Amino acid sequence: MSASSEVLYSMSADWSEMRQLTGGGFLADTGSANPRWLTDHIPDGEQARVAAAIQEAIRNKAVFSLEHQVRLAAGGIGWTQSRAVPLLGPAGEITEWFGTANDVTARRAAEEALRRLNESLEQQVAERTADRNRLWTLSKDIMLVAGFDGTIQATNPAWAESLGWPEDDLVGRNLFDLVHPEDLERTAACAAAIAGGQAFKRFENRCRHADGTYRWINWAAGPGDGLIIAAGRDVTEERTIADVLLRTEEQLRQSQKMEAVGQLTGGLAHDFNNLLTGITGSLELLQARVAQGRVGSLERYISAARGAADRATAVTHRLLAFSRRQTLDPKPTDMNRLVRDMVDLIRRTVGPAITVQIVGEPELPPVLIDPNQLENALLNLCINARDAMPDGGRLRIETHHRTLDCHAAQELEIPAGEYLTLCVTDNGTGMTPEVIARAFDPFFTTKPLGEGTGLGLSMIYGFARQSGGQAHIASSPGQGTTVCLYLPPHAGRPVEEEPSLDPAEAPLAQQGETVLVVDDEPTVRMLVTEVLEELGYTPIEAADGAGGLHILRSNTRIDLLVTDVGLPGGMNGRQMAEAGRALRPGLKVLFITGYADNAVLGHDHLAEGMQVMVKPFSMELLATRVREIIAEA
Repeated sequence: MSASSEVLYSMSADWSEMRQLTGGGFLADTGSANPRWLTDHIPDGEQARVAAAIQEAIRNKAVFSLEHQVRLAAGGIGWTQSRAVPLLGPAGEITEWFGTANDVTARRAAEEALRRLNESLEQQVAERTADRNRLWTLSKDIMLVAGFDGTIQATNPAWAESLGWPEDDLVGRNLFDLVHPEDLERTAACAAAIAGGQAFKRFENRCRHADGTYRWINWAAGPGDGLIIAAGRDVTEERTIADVLLRTEEQLRQSQKMEAVGQLTGGLAHDFNNLLTGITGSLELLQARVAQGRVGSLERYISAARGAADRATAVTHRLLAFSRRQTLDPKPTDMNRLVRDMVDLIRRTVGPAITVQIVGEPELPPVLIDPNQLENALLNLCINARDAMPDGGRLRIETHHRTLDCHAAQELEIPAGEYLTLCVTDNGTGMTPEVIARAFDPFFTTKPLGEGTGLGLSMIYGFARQSGGQAHIASSPGQGTTVCLYLPPHAGRPVEEEPSLDPAEAPLAQQGETVLVVDDEPTVRMLVTEVLEELGYTPIEAADGAGGLHILRSNTRIDLLVTDVGLPGGMNGRQMAEAGRALRPGLKVLFITGYADNAVLGHDHLAEGMQVMVKPFSMELLATRVREIIAEA
């Protein structure tokens, strides 16, 4: 037992005298016997309480036990735990008390500090709760607490002011019932993301006002205690102003675009005049050589005309791609394999001064895409990258599988979900924000006159959008450029590449097979019918939909209908084909078209036994396709 923390003492029966038996460290030294023990050892404020406890113990001849203040030997006031036991005489009277006094000053100080801390914390919690309650009540922003399934558990008064809904009308209701139908899928995706632990600083959707109209709300939301905690601000007016500004900006951009078209039309016409000169000049020389009987060098004129026509075809395809009115032939495609198959061509195209690196994420699902158009897009991006690195550099082609949350998808203006990306990165000159803003515009180009039509990136953008995806540019001057195509994955398996047939070996017709050719362009009808006749088919011609339908109504044998989509006379090729199939169930149809609007002629809407070819096409390829369609079981 430490002398400094405990004192053993004896007291007279009436507690008038005290004798310390051991110790004496922490109590004030008042001598071995002291008739003034109470007044000398106990502070004035405690004397009455201690005296009452002593008298209670004497009266009941019971153990005295009390925690009270005492005067300390070192000066000042401390605390002691006093306990004394009465010693009884033969007659049961108290003859003496023996007791201990333990120093509990440090413990009492710690308890007092803890008490004050608790009181302070309680006060802070109360103040913060009051602050939150005031914020909840006074905020002009709407606030809510909802379950992950959308069930509203609490709303603040701002709902009534902003959207006309009092809390009693909202609690227990599902938040999704108030969301605009067009925004419901995005909102549900965000709620699922919040359930997974994600928070959103900015998410906009339209919520229904009590009067039935919709208001744009900018939300900040996140998870908390198994619930959605969200605060929203009405940004309808800001959106309205923004829409006006966007329309004004779009009008300005349209004006700039028309100015650019005006500036570049000369260059485009110049390019086409060169191409037409190559075609017409080659044909004139070909005609002259045939008339002269000099047929030994005809092949080079034919090749020159064909090459010029192919280049003109590429320009028109880019225009159609930007307008999203090209006819695509989507197939489940392995994007990694497509990139690998193009590596040699890309390296030859960009030249030895540029290092090409391929990074493909393994085991990517296929993408439903027109593989030829994707190859063209990739090659165009690599050519742009090459032009941005005139002194050489690094070209990186990457494929990835990415998940876009609703915020990222909103920034890209595509639905949230899974996407495959094909990204081309260079370390070249880069682009300014002004150039990026116009990079996808048709005819916009930073190249000098005669070095490009400005259709490359616009074609890529149109192709990506038409395929259900998006194209995005990240760049800054001097830091290089990254262009990424976002394309939705496909659940099916990639289509294996089929060996192409040699057009020169196109199979001949079976005896009696008849093909109805409907096109309003006489030259096209002439070329198609001559090819068919050479292969042994019996061709029948019609110049419009009404004439073609008249033949279909007859008893004439028709094994295949070859028709343009855009026909004069009030009936297009698709309508004629559908009417013909009603008369001749199972009639096989090959559409030939310069472009096809998806709403009229999309692959998702083509019935079995119907196919499409895009003009211009080679006559050899037409012959092969006709034989394949007729021969299909």
